Amino acid sequence: MLMGLATFAVALVPTYESIGIWGAVILTILRFIQGVGVGGEWGGSVLMSMEWARSDHSRGFIASWPQFGVPCGLFLANLAVLAFSHMSGEQFLAWGWRIPFVLSLFLVLVGLYIRLGIFETPVFAKLLAERKVERAPIAEVIKRHPKEIVLSAFARMAEQAPFYIFTAFIFSYGTATLHVSRDFLLTAVLAASVLSFFSIPFFGHLSDRIGRKNVYMIGTVVTGVFGFVYFGLLDTGIAAVIFLAIVLSLIPHDMMYGPQAALIAESFTGRLRYSGCSLGYQLASVIAGGPAPLIATWLFGHFQTPYAIAGYIAACAVVSLIATALMTDYTGKSIEGEYES
Repeated sequence: MLMGLATFAVALVPTYESIGIWGAVILTILRFIQGVGVGGEWGGSVLMSMEWARSDHSRGFIASWPQFGVPCGLFLANLAVLAFSHMSGEQFLAWGWRIPFVLSLFLVLVGLYIRLGIFETPVFAKLLAERKVERAPIAEVIKRHPKEIVLSAFARMAEQAPFYIFTAFIFSYGTATLHVSRDFLLTAVLAASVLSFFSIPFFGHLSDRIGRKNVYMIGTVVTGVFGFVYFGLLDTGIAAVIFLAIVLSLIPHDMMYGPQAALIAESFTGRLRYSGCSLGYQLASVIAGGPAPLIATWLFGHFQTPYAIAGYIAACAVVSLIATALMTDYTGKSIEGEYES
């Protein structure tokens, strides 16, 4: 409800000409409300899927499906922008951009329908029956698992920062520097998101076979190197090569994003898992995801080369590699006993 209604309300934000700076203030407040919604939603969706898994050897694959929502959302969002950009033409910035936000109200109804039909997981039902539910889980998880929270956040640096560079910064860089059209970039990002439909669950499944940390650490290394390859391909100026670079850009991301949900959630005991994994996961959005396009813009403006951005991506990869190496791998192990401690 928080996410859906706040998203719908974005369509109704008055223009700067109408109420001045208050339009930006209202938009910021709505974005904050969206953040509260997603902050509570991710942990619940991951635990809902992972704790219903019938086998300890399939948790990576099962937990990767909530991650599947990211490429789905990316695909639908860019498709909506592309469609209404064509429909509204030169009026897109005046009113065309508002229509997708209005239509998002239907997603609220879909979400409510799904939510009303699901049950608590066996893990949480057991905690309820045994009266082991924590009364103040946030305070308790910070007290008991500060290391896991911090490592989870830093492990996401190599996934979060490049994602927003590959899917957000590319639009300003592509139009202003590469001089390609917004619709061309939208189509390329759409194609990349379709590829992620397959790569995210694949890497989640692979983590069940060869280990969560192994897949994740390989992903950090690939991401650190790919940043230089990515901008090298973009700067050829050849449309087909630019398109290929954008389509391939999410593969290194997906190598981490697929096994990430299980890797983080398994790090916490059952009665603190929801709060612990949510804190670690969302903290990365603050320190890595949100600032990434701003940092990329500043680096490019200051150094006048995109390889400075590639260096930033590589630095994030090093941080994630170290953090992941320090995490415990629970691949194939039972996590039933964890919430007894």
